[in-house]
Amino acid sequence: MGHRQSTIELKNYCSDYKLINPSCYTYSGSCSTPFPAEIGPFDSGIAVFEKTAGTSCGSVGVVTYDLLNKSTQENPGKLAIMFSNPFDFNHDSNLFAVGVFDMSTKCDYGLYNKMYYEAQGGYVRGAARDGGLTYTSERVTITATMTDTYEPDLRVQVHQN
Repeated sequence: MGHRQSTIELKNYCSDYKLINPSCYTYSGSCSTPFPAEIGPFDSGIAVFEKTAGTSCGSVGVVTYDLLNKSTQENPGKLAIMFSNPFDFNHDSNLFAVGVFDMSTKCDYGLYNKMYYEAQGGYVRGAARDGGLTYTSERVTITATMTDTYEPDLRVQVHQN
């Protein structure tokens, strides 16, 4: 039960939007394999987050990407992915959330705390054991699934509306 790692695969199925300026905040653990600086249309990226060795904490945090319209160069929002792979499944379970926020939103403890604890608004949250999530904003729809294992795979797809 000591090793914990979360793999996040992000696929961009938007023809008009690139995902740029990735940022991550880890509440516990660290990012061992970061996302690429840009995920273009019909491209994908993978990141790996691991628990800190010798601790009784899992791999928990939030990742953001700016949405960039290729033709207008406008940023209509910030894509956010929250993940929680706890150390002890007796007390917690794998949780995840996806959404789109205002461009002024920072990728920090505040965003993590909001997506983990607060009432949903601008995002959807669920437990891995309960199935997939879908969040629809004005410009994109995000779908996500997370395996309910000690080393979960979180798969996120972004589709243009």
